[in-house]
Amino acid sequence: MVGSLALTFGVVAATAAERAAELRLSRRNARWAMAHGAVESGQGHYGAMMAFHSLFLVACVVEPLLHPRRVGTSVVAACLAALVGAQALRWWAIRTLGPRWNTRIIVFPDVEPVTTGPYRWLRHPNYVAVIVEMLALPLLGGAWITAAGASLGNALLLRARIEAEERALGARWTRVFAATPRFVPREPNADP
Repeated sequence: MVGSLALTFGVVAATAAERAAELRLSRRNARWAMAHGAVESGQGHYGAMMAFHSLFLVACVVEPLLHPRRVGTSVVAACLAALVGAQALRWWAIRTLGPRWNTRIIVFPDVEPVTTGPYRWLRHPNYVAVIVEMLALPLLGGAWITAAGASLGNALLLRARIEAEERALGARWTRVFAATPRFVPREPNADP
């Protein structure tokens, strides 16, 4: 159990450090985007989203301390594989968008949508990574209450976030991504 807790705490700490790096990149990208004519919208939910993600990381540590549970080796391995996959998908999306990527909703009016990288198969690959993380990170430490609660809270937040983001991206984006699924990929030329 001690090894499992140490692993969980280490992965949560690494995730927190990765989030800090994302926020630094996001601030840099926001300054660049605003200087090049981008417009921000949908700020109303941003504070709640930031607080939620911070509390999520805390809960991933607190629940295993308060309610220690044995976690099987196969569950640990599956959770670690899912987390590595989620991070790979997230950074593929970030790299594909380049300076257009942000944690805020900042869009360039009249700019063609990015349809390469993971955007070839998904409208929101970064959110897929977050969904996977909301399950795998707490389950790594046996925090199934956190996994369930965070997944539900994340679904509610994503609903508001995606509505605001897709509205801000506009009609051109909507046309380009009309046949592209939000979360579950399929063949690029498959019928919707």
